[in-house]
Amino acid sequence: MLIKVNDRVEIIAGEYRSKPAQGADKVVQGKVLKVIPSAGKVVVEGVNKMYKHVKPSQRNPQGGRLVREAPIQMSNVMYVCSACGKRTRLGAKTLDSGVKVRVCKKCNADQGEIAPARKSN
Repeated sequence: MLIKVNDRVEIIAGEYRSKPAQGADKVVQGKVLKVIPSAGKVVVEGVNKMYKHVKPSQRNPQGGRLVREAPIQMSNVMYVCSACGKRTRLGAKTLDSGVKVRVCKKCNADQGEIAPARKSN
């Protein structure tokens, strides 16, 4: 699971994907707010909004309907490379220093560290 919080992703499947056949040429992209690895889901900013009805309380004295983003399947999103700007898959590569990093499969750009260097015995 190489997608992390604050990554930019594009929706490729489901209700929120762009549908060029229907004239919607707008590509739906958003920032990852939360990753749920155990369920294989992510919460993307501005996508899959739902209403949560809350009673009045001390924390929310007025009550009413709160708009929140619900999780979507990780298989329905694709990473957008910060270097080339295209949606792409991510790979992992170990550098000479022993640090494991994410790399873009299209432009081979470094996308951040996954794990620090291992200690040598």
